[in-house]
Amino acid sequence: MKTWKKVASAALAAMVFASLTAGCGGGDKKKEAANSNEIVVGASFELTGNVANYGKSTLSGLKMAFDEVNKAYNTNQSEKVITNILSNYAAKSNYDIILETQDGINLYTSNENFIQTINEMNALRSNTNRNIIYANKNVNIKKVKDPSDNITYILLSGSLDNNYNLYIRMPISSIQESVKISNTFLYLIGGITLIIAAILITFISKRFTEPIQELNEIAEKMARLDFSKKFHPKDVDDEINALGRSINIMSDKLEATIQQLRNSNVELEKDIEEKSKIEEMRTQFISDVSHELKTPIALIQGYAEGLVENVNSDEENRQFYANVILDEANKMDKLVKQLLELMKLEYGKREFQNANFNITELIQEVIRKSKVMLEENNIEVRMDMPEEVIVFADEFYIEQVVTNYFTNAIKHAKEVFNEKYIKIKIETRKKTNKVRIYVFNTGDNIEEENLLRIWRRFYKVDSSRNRDNGGTGIGLALVKAIMNNYNNDFGVQNKDTGVEFYFDLDIGK
Repeated sequence: MKTWKKVASAALAAMVFASLTAGCGGGDKKKEAANSNEIVVGASFELTGNVANYGKSTLSGLKMAFDEVNKAYNTNQSEKVITNILSNYAAKSNYDIILETQDGINLYTSNENFIQTINEMNALRSNTNRNIIYANKNVNIKKVKDPSDNITYILLSGSLDNNYNLYIRMPISSIQESVKISNTFLYLIGGITLIIAAILITFISKRFTEPIQELNEIAEKMARLDFSKKFHPKDVDDEINALGRSINIMSDKLEATIQQLRNSNVELEKDIEEKSKIEEMRTQFISDVSHELKTPIALIQGYAEGLVENVNSDEENRQFYANVILDEANKMDKLVKQLLELMKLEYGKREFQNANFNITELIQEVIRKSKVMLEENNIEVRMDMPEEVIVFADEFYIEQVVTNYFTNAIKHAKEVFNEKYIKIKIETRKKTNKVRIYVFNTGDNIEEENLLRIWRRFYKVDSSRNRDNGGTGIGLALVKAIMNNYNNDFGVQNKDTGVEFYFDLDIGK
């Protein structure tokens, strides 16, 4: 952590340096004169920053050239040496130079045009000090405009110790151009420095912010009870990684605790649902029994009172009364037993004893038991079944399904086109590994809106389905409950000459 802080500090320092380098020039604008004879005029270049700094450098260069030539004469240097000094300054510093005697005899010139205008420039000596930049007893530096080319120059005019006159000028545009180049360089350096600083800061920031952002995302997911995301600590012993490890531990503990709570809640919901189902089953059972037993109880009560009051003294009538009471009592017993069985099936309280058996034999047995009813109703039975079809199910409950379907077919079979029959068909479906059993009876179709309603307990499609035919009204409801427990398909469909019921069973092994 400390290392990264040092790097961050260095980057910030680099940014500050870049800002200072690309900004305005500093320093005291009014240095005291080197000696009491120097005059420094404040209105030098009317500019600030690098232009002012470069202007000062230019003045120093002009004075340096003057001092070097003056020194050369004072040390008795040859004219050739002095000429070389002047030529070097003219070439390297872009100076226009004139050296002449006190009498005006030209000793050296670097620009012939300068000779033509020097007299006009000298005439400007009489001007006010407004354009004077620097002056002492030997040197005068001022800003002048050459009328011949309309260019503004910085002009040094000085008298050497041997009374020779030295004139040196430099166009201000050169200063400005140099300053422009200098500023461009400084801006380039400053820009590069800023880019490097930005990269460093971005890198450092990324190193710090990425784990913090990761921790924030983990915290947000934890707030939504999502513990899938974990922090991946680095091999660095710092505060962030320590915090990440602690959050991982907390996340694991919270996830385990919440999972325990969820499991407990599921168990509680199951208990509540179970109790609710039991209560619902009890309420439904009482309602169904109360509703369906009203009629038989009333009949039993009526005929019992008749026997008690000896309404009919005839033995045959008394026997009839007794038979009615017995028959209604049997119906009540059957109804209650079927209701109890239906409740157990609907609420998953019945375990099936599944085994392989021949469904063809079971159907034939149901037909044999119904022989009397078939003869009484003059119904023909047609079969389209293989001799052996092995299925896997609880034989006891499948017999109830077949019996209910077959009994229902007998009750509703009618003559159509001079035919009155029930047809049982078995169809093997190898693709689904299922066997489908069809029970068809000739007769009236069931209205489309009633095709789904007939599976409800005690539902009666028409007046023909009444208690006189011996039904309890829950036979098809039992079929539905049994098939739902096996998760097998079942249903009813209208045909041209009657109605066809069906159900599926798993093929045996």
